[in-house]
Amino acid sequence: MIALVSSLSRLVGRVPRLTLVAAISLTLVLAGFASEVEEAAGNEGMAPDNQYILAIETLSERFGASGEETLQLLVSADAGGDVMGADGARAIDAVTTAILESDEARHLQDDGDSPPIVSPLGPALQALAADGVDLATVDDETVRAAFLDAQEELGEEAAFVSALLPTDADAEVPTAEAALVLVFVGTDHLPSNGVERFDALIEIQDALLGAAAEADVGPGTTVSGFSFALLFSDQDAFEAELVRLFTSAFLIILVILATVYWLPPRGGLTRRRGVRRTAADVLLTMATIVMAILWMMGAAALLGPGYLGVIGRLTPMTQIIPVLLIGLGVDYAIHLTSRYREEVGDGATVADGVASAMRTVGVALGLATVTTAVGFLTNVFNPIPSLRDFGILAAIGILAAFVLMLTFVPATRLLLDRRAEAAERLPGPALRQTSRRYLPSAMARTAILAERAPVLTLVVMVALGGGLGLWGLSQLETRFSSTDFVSVDHPILAAMEVIEDRFAGGFGETTEVLITGDPTTPEGHEALVTATEELAGVDWVTKVGGHVVAESPISLLGELVAGGPDGTPLAPAVAEAAAGEGMGADLRFPDGADVGRVYAVAIEDAPGRAERVLGVEDGAVSHARFGIRTAAGENHASALLAALDGAFDPVRAVGLDVVVTSNPIINHSIITAIQDSQVTSLAITLGVVLLLLVASFWLRARRPLLGVITTLPVILALLWTYGMMAATGIPFGPVTAMLAAIAIGIGIPYSIHVTNRFLEDRLRLGTIDAVRSTVRHTGGALAGSAMTTCAGFGVLVTSSLIPFRQMGLVTVYAIGFALVGATLVLPSALVLWDRWHRRRTDAQLSDASGSTPPPTDPERLPVPA
Repeated sequence: MIALVSSLSRLVGRVPRLTLVAAISLTLVLAGFASEVEEAAGNEGMAPDNQYILAIETLSERFGASGEETLQLLVSADAGGDVMGADGARAIDAVTTAILESDEARHLQDDGDSPPIVSPLGPALQALAADGVDLATVDDETVRAAFLDAQEELGEEAAFVSALLPTDADAEVPTAEAALVLVFVGTDHLPSNGVERFDALIEIQDALLGAAAEADVGPGTTVSGFSFALLFSDQDAFEAELVRLFTSAFLIILVILATVYWLPPRGGLTRRRGVRRTAADVLLTMATIVMAILWMMGAAALLGPGYLGVIGRLTPMTQIIPVLLIGLGVDYAIHLTSRYREEVGDGATVADGVASAMRTVGVALGLATVTTAVGFLTNVFNPIPSLRDFGILAAIGILAAFVLMLTFVPATRLLLDRRAEAAERLPGPALRQTSRRYLPSAMARTAILAERAPVLTLVVMVALGGGLGLWGLSQLETRFSSTDFVSVDHPILAAMEVIEDRFAGGFGETTEVLITGDPTTPEGHEALVTATEELAGVDWVTKVGGHVVAESPISLLGELVAGGPDGTPLAPAVAEAAAGEGMGADLRFPDGADVGRVYAVAIEDAPGRAERVLGVEDGAVSHARFGIRTAAGENHASALLAALDGAFDPVRAVGLDVVVTSNPIINHSIITAIQDSQVTSLAITLGVVLLLLVASFWLRARRPLLGVITTLPVILALLWTYGMMAATGIPFGPVTAMLAAIAIGIGIPYSIHVTNRFLEDRLRLGTIDAVRSTVRHTGGALAGSAMTTCAGFGVLVTSSLIPFRQMGLVTVYAIGFALVGATLVLPSALVLWDRWHRRRTDAQLSDASGSTPPPTDPERLPVPA
């Protein structure tokens, strides 16, 4: 590291103009690639590569997308209102009419068996229309009576209609403040390309929702809607949110940097020149950070799907890295600038000041960069692709910031200040005042703890860290929702929450079951029938008249052999084959029946229906699919998975492979993956960082113990942050799971700067003076850096996205505790280490000389490193 920093120092000193040209040229090249970066949609990149996501991919490849999608409309009355009376009937009729008369009505699913729009008052409205009742004058009692009559005529299917009412509604009266209207959109005609299909579906459903919202539903009634396509459709809003957050962080840090860099008009420096100097340092810092971001974005494009394919498209997680780089980049700039000002203020020439700042602070920055980058790179072991990509890109961004801070910044400052130095306009006396300003002076006062009570300080801090941290770890829970990266103000999200809370999850959820192998054997078919019967006893599985609502090989045979209104089977050839093999009303076959022949006839006679549930490869059935209507939501996904796995045990027993999957189940697997990787990720990160620091201090100063001491405050800060997360109700999630990397990424540089400065100062000062100097100079710079970084990440708290809010709070916690650890805990530990080291040195000298040398005064005498 020393050799690298020395090489960069010589490069900048000899050819500063060439250094600037090279940095700017590389930035322009990478900026060109950055424009090609690809962005992910929805929750892409969040799912681990496990059996559930692989099953979804196999289902999509083998059976294609679903032939229909459901738009759920929520018709709600004001508080105390009723949608099951005359007003509700007029509102639902108006919504239904508006949709059927819209331009997008041609996309509705109309297979002749069921209507494309289903509502709880649908059958009643049909009966009223047949009786010639005028809805404009109908009364509540007539509507309710029509509903009850229709329910009686529907028989077993009445349960499905009742499910369109809230779970707390009284279907016998009937009364309800809200009702669901289901709009079925046919998708077979949509493009096969995934992105194009998704965009087309969004356009159709958005138009249908718009038609429903514009319907004349009367006063006191509102219409909203929900579908997952609409929920994740507003990518522009997400991008606008990122731009707002980045811009806000940028502007706030500009203001705080101006305060940190401000040079008061002293020592011959006029206010005007002070403003110019401050503005130059602020703009140079922010320009360098922007360049580092462009380098990272260019690398993201080169490593992305369009080129090397090492990482995926940018997800909401990876798109927040620029804010992270602002925070870490400012830290680098403040330390480098503060040290340069200190050197020049003490009388060094510009060239010597630049070289000295690079050799001292540069080494610490290099070590901090390596440990921080390694900390983020440990995420390559994370099972969640988005977190792996986050670690890779964050490490690249940090390395870019380091290179630019040790090339572009000193080269620019060298060129600017050499001119001022030649013209005798360099404000040396004013630069000397930097360390005497408020923040350095305030931080210097904290050195009293290390001077007078280092043991007590450490005991108290370790006790607080251990107690708060262990309590926090025991209280934290892991949560993830598919809606985490959806704005809390999104109207579709509001409708979804009502549907989940009041309608048992609604009708938008389908749980898929992928069966690998041939289920058309006698044993396989028997197992499928048994599994279908078991589904009827599973909670959260939708039933109509006691029958499970599912699309499967069993439902295929049942539909094809069932008689229509005229008694003729839907597929006579299949009915004949099934009868010939002795299939009963329960869809079971007797022993010795050729079940495969019946399925073969079904595949040949009704290929469109069969290909939805049976996958054929090389003329033989290789896969089967169950598409089960469920209403478990994310809260009961784990329980539903366990119940369905149990229901399909008979299928596994005959040698077929079964995987149950759905979006909520995948989200549950993400939670499990995060939980399983927490301890491993933390242990790997801390272990690697500790080894690097121990090795670094051993190679540089033969003091490996300093590596352990430097890591201690970071561990405490991490524990304190866990405690604050638990105290403020912040759970583990995909974003907060990055806590270890972020806390180490911020805390390790702080600790390294303090330790390095202390080692440097103890060469010329005693222990106490070295601590005071370290806390004044480095502690002051750390405080300024912490303020700007907290401000940058604090902006995230204003986000409409919950994970970003949580990341903002967690990072502010980590920064604050890292500052406390580096300026209160570490100086005390260093004082104790120094005293121990001096006593050991005295003992070694005594043993070597055979006499007792005068004791080393740890307060004043300098000693060799």
